[in-house]
Amino acid sequence: MGIVYEQALKFKNKYPFTIGWRIKKNSEVIQKHLNPGEVPIYTFVAQKNDNPIDIISTAVICLTNKRILIGRKRVIIGYFLDSITPDMFNDLKVKSGIFWGKIYIDTVKEFVTLSNISKDALAEIEANISDYMMEAKKLYPSFGEKNR
Repeated sequence: MGIVYEQALKFKNKYPFTIGWRIKKNSEVIQKHLNPGEVPIYTFVAQKNDNPIDIISTAVICLTNKRILIGRKRVIIGYFLDSITPDMFNDLKVKSGIFWGKIYIDTVKEFVTLSNISKDALAEIEANISDYMMEAKKLYPSFGEKNR
C-alpha cells in the first residue's frame, strides 16, 4: 500500500459524503508516476467532471512537492493521468452546493472540474492547493523577468 492510497483513504474516511470509488486503483496510477524525489503532500478524491449525474469518473488528486497529479484507472484497460505544474496553474475557484461542492482549477491549457466533494472538505482542499501554489509559484520567474 502506497502513501498516496493511505492519504486518499484518510481523506475519504474524514469526508465520507465525498463520492469516490476505486480509490486503490486510482491511487496506483499516481504512485506509478511519482518521479524520484517527488513526495505526496496532500491527497483527496473527487469526480473529474462537471456533470452531477456522472458519478463514474472518480479520480484521486495528489499534490506533490512538484505538481498536482490526477489519476483515474479505466474499468477495463488503461488509465488517465493529468499533471498540472505550478507554472501552468492560473486560478482556483470553489463552488458549494446543497450537499456537495466543486473545485475548479484553471490552467493555461485547460479548465479542470473536480466535483461531488463533501461541502465540509472544500475549505481544506482550497487551503492546501492555494498554499501549495503560492509557495511553488515563487520558484518560477514571472514572464517579464524571463524576457529581460
